Amino acid sequence: MSEELPPVGRTAVGVAALRALESGRPDRLFEDPYAGAFFHAGRALFEGQERNHQLGMVFAQQVAIRTRFFDDFVSGGTQTVLLAAGLDARAYRLGWPDGARMFEVDLPDVLAFKETVLAEQGARARCERTTVPVDLRDDWGAALKNAGFDPTQPTVWLAEGLLVYLSRDEAERLLTAVTELSAPGSRVSFEHRPDGERDGLLERAREVGGEVTALWRGGLGGDAPEWLAEHGWRPETVTVAELAVRYGREPVEHTRGGFVTATR
Repeated sequence: MSEELPPVGRTAVGVAALRALESGRPDRLFEDPYAGAFFHAGRALFEGQERNHQLGMVFAQQVAIRTRFFDDFVSGGTQTVLLAAGLDARAYRLGWPDGARMFEVDLPDVLAFKETVLAEQGARARCERTTVPVDLRDDWGAALKNAGFDPTQPTVWLAEGLLVYLSRDEAERLLTAVTELSAPGSRVSFEHRPDGERDGLLERAREVGGEVTALWRGGLGGDAPEWLAEHGWRPETVTVAELAVRYGREPVEHTRGGFVTATR
């Protein structure tokens, strides 16, 4: 079934491999008991592709820090939306307050692959979980509301690893829709690279090349905090290097990038 995944969806299998790698460390920043199963189910996509292994090593530390940071960001949310949810297992591995609801938005083939693996693992969500199979380039907001999303309630929005695959126009349309669906008190977070296309980590990845980097479109570049502020959000940023120190990891080089969080 993994051969049916679209190119962007296949990248989620590689990220799952990195989460499994981190979960096996004695000093792990998080534990994802399903990451290994996701990678095992999709590993045929990467057989004989040394370039993908090299690319994974470029991003291994960034993914570990990113996962922990976003774990903390979504923790405690009562209405959470994962945009391009991929093989995220937070509904299953994090603690959630009573009545918490999570909506996972992604392409139908990605969610179908995910559901198959989770069923094989006998996984049970720790919150009310709803999948929304839709292309984020279509009217995903309507699909989300039809699935039971309540735009009058504060929402935690997570767009993990997404915007780099969108053009600037696509990223602006996505975040405009998020803004329109966000009640006061809502929060959003995603990657932020102030150097945009010149970010050192992205440049190192392009040196390796491959299917993944060919899909990148740049998103908002280095302008995410400014865009959010202009659209009624209060943004804050933190770098991967700062988080590495906080989490007791080796200093991160080659990038000034990190994450932006914003409250409405």
